Amino acid sequence: MSPAAVIATVLGYIAVLFAVAWASGRRADNAGFFTGNRRTPWYMAAFAMIGAAMSGVTFISVPGSVAVDAFSYMQMVLGFTVGQLAVAFVLIPTFYRLRVVSLYEYLDDRFGVAAHRTGAWFFFVSKMLGAALRVYVVCAVMQLLVFDHFGLPLWLNAVVTMALVWLYTQQGGVKSLIWTDTLKTVCLLLSLVLTILFVMRGLNLTLTDTVREVAASPLSRIFFFDDPASDRYFWKMFFAGIVLLVAMTGLDQDMMQRNLSCPTPRDSQKNILLTAASQIVVIFLFLVLGVLLYLYMERAGLAAPAKSDQVFSLVAVNGGLPLSVGILFIIGLISSTYSAAGSALTALTTSFTVDILSATRRCDERGLTRIRRAVHVAMAAGMAGVILAFGYLADDSVINLVYKVASYTYGPILGLFLFGICTRRRVRDRWIPLVAVAAPLLSAALQYAVRAAWGYQIGFELLIYNAAFTVAGMLLVLERNEK
Repeated sequence: MSPAAVIATVLGYIAVLFAVAWASGRRADNAGFFTGNRRTPWYMAAFAMIGAAMSGVTFISVPGSVAVDAFSYMQMVLGFTVGQLAVAFVLIPTFYRLRVVSLYEYLDDRFGVAAHRTGAWFFFVSKMLGAALRVYVVCAVMQLLVFDHFGLPLWLNAVVTMALVWLYTQQGGVKSLIWTDTLKTVCLLLSLVLTILFVMRGLNLTLTDTVREVAASPLSRIFFFDDPASDRYFWKMFFAGIVLLVAMTGLDQDMMQRNLSCPTPRDSQKNILLTAASQIVVIFLFLVLGVLLYLYMERAGLAAPAKSDQVFSLVAVNGGLPLSVGILFIIGLISSTYSAAGSALTALTTSFTVDILSATRRCDERGLTRIRRAVHVAMAAGMAGVILAFGYLADDSVINLVYKVASYTYGPILGLFLFGICTRRRVRDRWIPLVAVAAPLLSAALQYAVRAAWGYQIGFELLIYNAAFTVAGMLLVLERNEK
């Protein structure tokens, strides 16, 4: 696939994306930007969330990861499903009852200003790093397919990408995101299903042959009960999936802003349950695609790329398949990335404006609009800078890097909400920032100690220990009249 064909595909999708964003967000006010005016039908939010839960990381890293991790990711997906139930029936009623714009306003109501700001800052760091990792994946592919061909640097790649994301989100916010996520879901699912069909045709496999080949492959093993010290051990991944979902979806302004745009909590709950069921099917199909890609490379004599994240792009663009496969890959990749980056940018803008600057409390509508737009520009510039940093530092499968980062940064948020919801105790609010900073440091020390002493590798379940340290720390700073 030539660079010109890649550019034409990208520009075509962006033109459609901008048209949808403009049509849906041209009359949005601040309430429309932050919450979509809470008028989104639940079925629209559910369809949008199918795509929202899938980023460029999912699109590229999940198929490539099967060479090392097989289908073990499905163990975590089962945990995700349980976590979705907790979000739907514990967190959603709480957030709707308080009528929050930002999730972290709950911490202000429960503990105080310091807790509110602590939750917001940890979200800021978590989302900035996580979103930048996701966009970096696509920038790396575009650098390989287009920018390197013309001798253009990565920094220009990152700047152009974030400038386009800023442009399409700067007016409508959440109100636009629902519609652009719907477009993303359509493009991503079509790209996934049609790519599987084209690879099957390239391998001369019928549907029955495909099922047999995938089932017989050692790469399709799902359950790992044999080695508790392994990162892939079932119970470690299952419980990690539960807490990761609660932390990275239920306590994440980016993901929850779509759910909170529904008119009622019941509508939001229906949206979440449908999303959970869809997520199982879509991720399983991505893993099936991964097996087929490695099988195709083996039979076509293609050399394995240096990084597993490059497997999909290698086969789709330079693997000898029809041009349509490359076009589908580019559409799926760009649609997933621009939507994920746009929603992250909107969430960062919302949280920074509402939680850290407290602009909704002290500004009128005009002043709030001015601050929100300035913050939006700053968040886009900051994300571009972090993308460049990952361009020089990332050396792991990005799907693993995302969860490693989340295990440290989302732990204090999870611990704060867990303590607040499960107890009625009050704490000395001024000590909460210290507790939140100490928890990840203690988690890192624990991870190192058990590996050095017993060779036990703490994997994604590190988030559980992190949250536990946060809860323990809050018990140490109870108000003096608490017993």
